[in-house]
Amino acid sequence: MRLITVMGPSQSGKTELVKQMAQLDGHPPKVEQAGHLSLSRFTFMGEPWCAIDLAGGPEYARMVGQSLLASDAAVLCVAPDPNEAVLAAPYLRAIEASGTPCLIFINRMDAPKGQIRDVVSELQAYTSHAIVLRQIPIREGGQIVGAVDLISERAWRYREGLPSVLVEMPAAESDREKEARTALLEHMSEYDDHLLEELIEDHEPAKGALFEIARRETQESVILPCFLGAASHANGVTRLMKALRHEAPGVEALRDRLGAGEALAVGFHAQNRKHLGKCIFLRALGDGVAQGAALGGSTVGGLSELGGKSGHDRLVPGDVAISVKADHLNAGLIYTVSGATPAPDWAASAPPAMARLLTPAHEKDDARLSAALAKLGETDPGLTIAQDEATGHAVVRLQGPMHLRAVVSQLADGFGVDVDPHVPAPSYRETISSSVEENYRHRKQSGGAGQFADVAMIVAPQTRGAGFSFTEVVKGGAVPRNYIPSVEEGARDALVKGPLGFPVIDVAVTLTDGKHHAVDSSDFAFRTAGRQGVKEALAKAGPVLLQPVDRVEIHIPSIYAGSMVSLISSLKGQVLGFDRDPACRGWDIFRALLPAAAEEELVTALGSATQGTAWHEASFDHYEELYGREAERISKEHAEA
Repeated sequence: MRLITVMGPSQSGKTELVKQMAQLDGHPPKVEQAGHLSLSRFTFMGEPWCAIDLAGGPEYARMVGQSLLASDAAVLCVAPDPNEAVLAAPYLRAIEASGTPCLIFINRMDAPKGQIRDVVSELQAYTSHAIVLRQIPIREGGQIVGAVDLISERAWRYREGLPSVLVEMPAAESDREKEARTALLEHMSEYDDHLLEELIEDHEPAKGALFEIARRETQESVILPCFLGAASHANGVTRLMKALRHEAPGVEALRDRLGAGEALAVGFHAQNRKHLGKCIFLRALGDGVAQGAALGGSTVGGLSELGGKSGHDRLVPGDVAISVKADHLNAGLIYTVSGATPAPDWAASAPPAMARLLTPAHEKDDARLSAALAKLGETDPGLTIAQDEATGHAVVRLQGPMHLRAVVSQLADGFGVDVDPHVPAPSYRETISSSVEENYRHRKQSGGAGQFADVAMIVAPQTRGAGFSFTEVVKGGAVPRNYIPSVEEGARDALVKGPLGFPVIDVAVTLTDGKHHAVDSSDFAFRTAGRQGVKEALAKAGPVLLQPVDRVEIHIPSIYAGSMVSLISSLKGQVLGFDRDPACRGWDIFRALLPAAAEEELVTALGSATQGTAWHEASFDHYEELYGREAERISKEHAEA
């Protein structure tokens, strides 16, 4: 069996393409719906195939790596509109990083919105591999009614819902066909010396040899062949499948591409299912994957075929199955008999950018929510889970709004936990702006032994990022040495919540003097005195609110990079500059400093400004002071919360 991933932007028609491919042989496919993937198992010309239909949308484009982890080839489905070529940029980036052989299918040729050469030119801006037209359209009366194959030089006329029919080459297309064919052969000759010699000597290459060169160059990913059609009318689909049959490599090439010589299988998708638990989608890379056999250091549980049939005892190389009752298996790993190795870096999803605080709709579900999120974290490659330091609730980071809806739905339907998502508040801090000398006496008498401690201290601000420091210059034993650590502990206690309601940072406390009582002094008394003394000093020392500022790297198609300057400025950020992405043609890396409070706006604005193609990574950089009405508003809202 060969496995292909069909991908492309929303509304490019890839689902209809998979449907048409899967029914070319006249037999209904076996379909397995698995979250944002749909897998169809079918036959073509008597050979078994499996097609992964990856959900459209920019969020899922950033998660395509795991599907390519198991794919022999990819089909990139795009619209016949040069202005929409940028939407394919994330897919071309993933294809190039993984080295997966790819065929491009320009779909919906019944309603083109531009010249095909312009579509190819715009796509070429996002890949270093040569995109070459293998077909040109036949036009009649402004409509596209067929296509000419540039290698075989045969013309095919489209028929509604039926395979195309062979016709004579239209005279009107002869010159254009020769020009396009010459361009194709020139591209192919760049990677084949024999073909180059034939072209130089004006020899006509044999068509069989050209097909063989095309097969090799596609499998080596030096060329991305481009085909035409309209899947909704079944136009061009048979030609695409024949090209895949001839040019898509087998599972042996995938094993070599993964550098997994001893590997038996790869886990490429995971899903939690009611009554079954964690289900792992496996592709066999070698012999030995069987129910009850060793894989990844333990035994394989049940194996289920796509479409729901259980009792799939053994997989031959290339087969796909769903593993159940094997909790040691996970997606994103390459398995041998005794262990597992992580997938290459290109298989990882883009870092999740959108954060949400999840609170259970019913308090009784708090523990169930934690358990459910832990299970989702094992199966969702685009999800990360942490804990909010202020509330203790779970904070999830996701790829975007569609991903959030999917997670909320899975929690409700799969685990019976309803949640309310909220935008988490940034981790504000506070510090002080001036030094204060403070004396504090703690005295309490309640019958029997009392409590007594007297401390004198200086509380002063430190440079940003210096943290907390405690020193003592007590002389003459005014505060016994054994009580000084308690004063420090009390000072640290006071920094947990400052006058503005936030943790206090970058403060130095110096213990200068004090008094003690031979009977009533204790560690507890001096800790209390230290805490209360620092607390009162902080209120007098000019408390200042600090907001976190993140260092942001935006991965963005170059055509949008210029708009980022005004966007970052509108979010009160600071532009640091941008560079060409050395690993990805047509992409820039834009760097900026941005208040963490603006990250939510950045996600929304970035999606609108780049049609969802860009994403960002953020890491804490520093704290900066915040004054005026905004600081007052934040402190007031925090106090009310």
